[in-house]
Amino acid sequence: MRILTVLTYYRPHTSGLTIYAERLAKALAKRGHQVTVLTSQFDKSTPLEEKQDGVRIRRVPVLLRISKGVIMPSIGRIASEEIDKHDALLLHLPQFDAAGLALRGRLRKKPTVIIYHSDLTLPKGLFNLLVSFVINLMNDLAARFTHRISSYTEDFANHSPYLRRFADKVRVISPAVELPKASAADIKAFGGQHNPQGKHPVIAMATRFAAEKGVEVLLKALPRIFEKYPSALVWFAGQYENVLGEEEYFQRLMPEIEQYQKKGQWVFLGNLDLRQMAAFYPNIDVLVVPSTNSTETFGFVQIEAMMNGKPVVASELPGVRQPVRMTGMGRVTPVGDAEKLAENLIELLGSREGKEKGERRKKKKNGEQEKMDAEELKREFSPDTCAQRHEELFLEIAKELKRKER
Repeated sequence: MRILTVLTYYRPHTSGLTIYAERLAKALAKRGHQVTVLTSQFDKSTPLEEKQDGVRIRRVPVLLRISKGVIMPSIGRIASEEIDKHDALLLHLPQFDAAGLALRGRLRKKPTVIIYHSDLTLPKGLFNLLVSFVINLMNDLAARFTHRISSYTEDFANHSPYLRRFADKVRVISPAVELPKASAADIKAFGGQHNPQGKHPVIAMATRFAAEKGVEVLLKALPRIFEKYPSALVWFAGQYENVLGEEEYFQRLMPEIEQYQKKGQWVFLGNLDLRQMAAFYPNIDVLVVPSTNSTETFGFVQIEAMMNGKPVVASELPGVRQPVRMTGMGRVTPVGDAEKLAENLIELLGSREGKEKGERRKKKKNGEQEKMDAEELKREFSPDTCAQRHEELFLEIAKELKRKER
């Protein structure tokens, strides 16, 4: 099958969406499909066309950027060319150009699937209100034209206003999550570099420095945490400088963070590659995901931490709370509640629940669903499983279209 997948940002941009898209594209290619990624040339230093890991990447020149979106005048012409060459169309939303792409897929009778990553939530302001209206309109039209919509979790699908409107088209497919296995030497070296002798309990965030990630909620929780555990460390893994659209947010929080940096209590690790991330998780005590709005719908890093036996404190947001619910490894905390976040982190640091209460609980209790363990998580969230389920979705649509032609 020749599959065209379209999204605004692809690698080398780093976000949960782009990482998922890359993993899925590579997994589909490994399953024998011809995969093309159509995306923006947001970085002019990247080539207009190249091939990586069996996946062809075609980038469209960008005329200008509006907020986090891009304007690409030639996207319509190029998309038409590519859709004609492919058998199926996979769109990643939110995406400004999605409506026109989905319409082309419908008119050309190509099985079209949307992966809906999140609802759109922009800061307040007249301009952002206009941007939200336009993008939501385009997303709405895209959903009307597409054949199916893929959602990470039933929990998010049941709470998203967008997905509820098109519930008959929604199929739940767990996202692709994977990490290489770290060697004992790599794990020891990483810990030795950032936490010699392992004497400091480590609270970790693994994400971009962005408003919806809830960095300020953790900052508000830290005084109480450091009062109880003065030797604790915060590790921030991920891009923190020059994050698109987040420069003002970064500048606003940095004076407070710098005070912790001076005391050696906050460390920016920067972007870590997969091998480094595999060594990162065994060296932490707890991962925190204090997301603040529905732009956040899951948090792949939660699964990565849990695969390494580490507990998570995650916000009580639809989808984001699901990994903790699925495994029992950690705590769900009220959105934006710094006091409760501090309480949950203190409890986990105190008991080192990654080895005690946070491990899998196989016994059913009060009718609860059986919890997944690390190996079950790896199977459920493997890129190959994700690719197979989307492949089956395309074949299901293709059969429907053939029946309608008779």
